[in-house]
Amino acid sequence: MAKQNDLKNSEKDKKTMPFGRENYKWVLIGLAFLLVGFLLMIGGGSDNPDVFNEGMFSFRRLTLSPILILIGFGIQFYAIMKKPK
Repeated sequence: MAKQNDLKNSEKDKKTMPFGRENYKWVLIGLAFLLVGFLLMIGGGSDNPDVFNEGMFSFRRLTLSPILILIGFGIQFYAIMKKPK
């Protein structure tokens, strides 16, 4: 009798997914934040090495991009740690 209950419990454990639908939704949202943050950070180079480009020190690259990337990593952490319903 006890072995049958153990088999039923092990079958239930195999059928449960570690993440639910909502977890995957949060993972995708976090990836979107990361992608936007990294896209905002790229660019700013100069073709001519004698010309200095002030665009490297813009608000977008120095402040906004890292904030979006940190938010994206925070959302990823939340998505992994959130227990599915």
